Amino acid sequence: MSDADMGTGPDQHLAPPTEDDPSADFERLEVPEEGVPAVVDTPEGLADCLAALRSGRGPVAVDAERASGYRYGQRAYLIQLRREGAGTWLVDPVPFEGLTGLDEVLAKTEWVLHAATQDIPCLVEVGMRPRALFDTELGARLAGLPRVGLSAVLEYYLGITLAKEHSAVDWSTRPLPEPWLRYAALDVELLVDLRDRMERDLREQGKLEWAQQEFHALCSFTGPPGSDDPDAWRRTSGMHRLRRPRSLGALRELWLARDAIARERDVSTGRVLPDATLVDLAQRMPTQATGLASEQQERSRSRQRRAEQGLLRHQKTWLAAIRTAAEMPEDELPEPTRRGDATPPPRAWPERDPDAADRLTLVRAELAALSEQLDIPVENLMTPDTVRRVLWRPPEDRSLEGVLAMTAELGARPWQRALVGPVLVAALDRHP
Repeated sequence: MSDADMGTGPDQHLAPPTEDDPSADFERLEVPEEGVPAVVDTPEGLADCLAALRSGRGPVAVDAERASGYRYGQRAYLIQLRREGAGTWLVDPVPFEGLTGLDEVLAKTEWVLHAATQDIPCLVEVGMRPRALFDTELGARLAGLPRVGLSAVLEYYLGITLAKEHSAVDWSTRPLPEPWLRYAALDVELLVDLRDRMERDLREQGKLEWAQQEFHALCSFTGPPGSDDPDAWRRTSGMHRLRRPRSLGALRELWLARDAIARERDVSTGRVLPDATLVDLAQRMPTQATGLASEQQERSRSRQRRAEQGLLRHQKTWLAAIRTAAEMPEDELPEPTRRGDATPPPRAWPERDPDAADRLTLVRAELAALSEQLDIPVENLMTPDTVRRVLWRPPEDRSLEGVLAMTAELGARPWQRALVGPVLVAALDRHP
């Protein structure tokens, strides 16, 4: 495959494959074609960036790096942009109050992102939101690729592999090391070329319109509920072990205390105290400092050490949270299941509503067959939550029009409704 076909420049920035490389059949991209740009962290540098991007042409490749697992929240610590005629720019958002200037310059430009749902929330936080986008990760799912990570998708379409050595580093580090910056620049180096190849593939498969509907919906994506969600504590890993309302109350108070500490220290909540330790405390509800330590073993020595240090460093806080839960009136304790219209877990359906369970079994089989036929993951045909809601509590109007209206209200796109709506109606007809 020629350089022109792959959308790359001079081949000196590609390393030859080696026998020890698991991706030896692909060319390995080591250095950006134009070198590693300097980080933009001054008003003057940002003005130059805006001018360059304004004069560029075509879509703009966008990526963001967060300090997940190191810092509180999902703040962006580096934003990468690349556009034809403008080159690659690495922008440090920390010194700036916001990047609305970038948003204005790119307002009429299509953004190309990989796994947009990961980056949009932190981009919105600094004042940037796409009005039109192309998500190469979601596009890969619709195109039927078996692996949808950026490196795998680049290998599939362009025959090039990327090194991912620095994907999980602490991007809040300053100054950022040159190898990290090289990695960051490479993430947007070929993103637009990848977009063009993928668009062609989706068009040939008759799926481009479906993808465009998905991309349009992503433009208004806001992200999962944050820590200000009153039920955020219910997403604690392992909380299913807690059955008693008093234990759930303890978990809620411990979660809130941990979140406050993490926010104040600007560290991830897991670095204050891991979820498993939090659940263990809620289950045992010790009343003395000597009872905080437990036999709960974390998955690694570093996590175990962090748990022990967190218990010791904030022992008064944990005991106070447990005491609050212990003294809380019963009518103020959280219910075992969250109130609302959420469906019960499928395993409970046969006992609670056999007809609904039969509907679900039938639809699962039909969607599995449709998934194989179209080469699209089942969860992308329609979200499992939407399917379960329709089958558990069907609309009064069980006609195709009624079911389509309900799925539209739940956020299903037109292409999803057209494919899955008849399957849902057939199941409702067969098991009223």
